Amino acid sequence: MPIATIEWVGGVDGAAKLVDQTKLPGSLDFIECNDPDCMWEAIKRLRVRGAPALGIAGALGVLSGLKGKEFRTSESLVEEVERVAKFLATSRPTAVNLFWALDRMKHVAKENLGLDVPRLREKLLSEALSIIEEDRASCRSIGRHGAELLPDPSTVLTHCNAGGLATADYGTALGVIFAAKEMGKRVSVFADETRPLFQGARLTTWELMHAGIDVTLICDNMAGWTMRTKKIDCVVVGADRIAGNGDTANKVGTYSLAVLAKEHGVPFYVAAPVSTIDPAIKSGDEIPIEERGGDEITCPCGVDIAPRGVKTFSPAFDVTPHEYVDALITEKGVVRNPDAEVIGVLLRPG
Repeated sequence: MPIATIEWVGGVDGAAKLVDQTKLPGSLDFIECNDPDCMWEAIKRLRVRGAPALGIAGALGVLSGLKGKEFRTSESLVEEVERVAKFLATSRPTAVNLFWALDRMKHVAKENLGLDVPRLREKLLSEALSIIEEDRASCRSIGRHGAELLPDPSTVLTHCNAGGLATADYGTALGVIFAAKEMGKRVSVFADETRPLFQGARLTTWELMHAGIDVTLICDNMAGWTMRTKKIDCVVVGADRIAGNGDTANKVGTYSLAVLAKEHGVPFYVAAPVSTIDPAIKSGDEIPIEERGGDEITCPCGVDIAPRGVKTFSPAFDVTPHEYVDALITEKGVVRNPDAEVIGVLLRPG
């Protein structure tokens, strides 16, 4: 990405600046969030989206909650951090990075309770900026590890958007493709449109075209026939939460893609940072799946395509069982056939 998806501009009293992804590809607009309400709305309305980016949004949302406020004691500041974090956690339920980052901010606040208010605010700012820099580094590492899996030339099929727009600036699944290109490999991509909000059509194709990568847009229900008639070397997708046994929650439609990939003998790879793994969740059956308003199905882009009043079922995510995942690509390396044992080893310190 030539631009930062989300960043903090200024010092402790600065603001969060982020790309409004609902306006793409028509226009590249930015939002400045100066308070938690703005960040909550941006998360809920998918102005910012993608698991790593949501983690960053959570951390910066906490900072925005402290802006312009006078705290007489460090204790009162920590109470406000707790309050803001609890509020931001109500925005979306599935992507674990949001809660991971909020927990980090709360931990730093509590661990530094002995500092005076100005130094404690600096500590919180430093932690939020560290989360951004760690994401940039981990995405590039994911890209390097994943690029080794791609033959030269290669044709990749992907779903939703796991590029720079879903992270600080580089991407997970698309980071693999970007890194492969940087290595000199010839890579082309088939991108699912990703109904109902068209993140693949609006965002993934936009990123890949700007990066000079050959991309072909297909409807979601064309994926099986594309695997049968085109030489698809692998499927690479991102993740919003990975259970302790390797089951993976990602944008709805990913599960169908994994089943199709197995039927056609196409390797299915999940690219995600280790922070997306939630060891407290034993299997995908325990992952909370967000359900969104039916208007996203019946009235996409403001156009009615179904009778008003029709019943809808609109899960934002689905879960791919770990048996369908050939490899998990993380900043620590590639792990084949991820299951509870492999995930346990991956999560060990060091």
